Amino acid sequence: MALSSILTEAEIAAGLQSCQAADSFDYKTFFVKVGLNSKSKDEVAKVFGILDQDRSGFIEEEELKLFLKNFSASARALTDAETKAFLAAGDSDGDGKIGVDEFQALVKS
Repeated sequence: MALSSILTEAEIAAGLQSCQAADSFDYKTFFVKVGLNSKSKDEVAKVFGILDQDRSGFIEEEELKLFLKNFSASARALTDAETKAFLAAGDSDGDGKIGVDEFQALVKS
C-alpha cells in the first residue's frame, strides 16, 4: 500500500515543503500539513505499517531517520537531532522505538 492511497499528492507536497531545510522538521506541523491528524485511527495505523519498513511492529530510529523518504523518494533524511527529538516525542514507554499506539497518539497530539 502506498501513502498516496491515504493522503493526497497536494497534502504530501505541503508537508514536505514545510521541512525542506535541515533541522526544520516539526512533526506536529508535518502531520497537520499532510492531513494525517484528521485521518481515522485505522488510516493512521495503515501509515504506520508503511513506515515500519522491517515489519517489526515498531518504527525504530533508523526508520525514523528516513521518515520523509516514505512520502517522496526525493525528500531528505532527517538530521540526527530531528530523529532523536521525533523519537523522544513518540516513544512514551521509553523502549527506544515507536509502536502503533504511540504513533497514533503522536499524530493526534
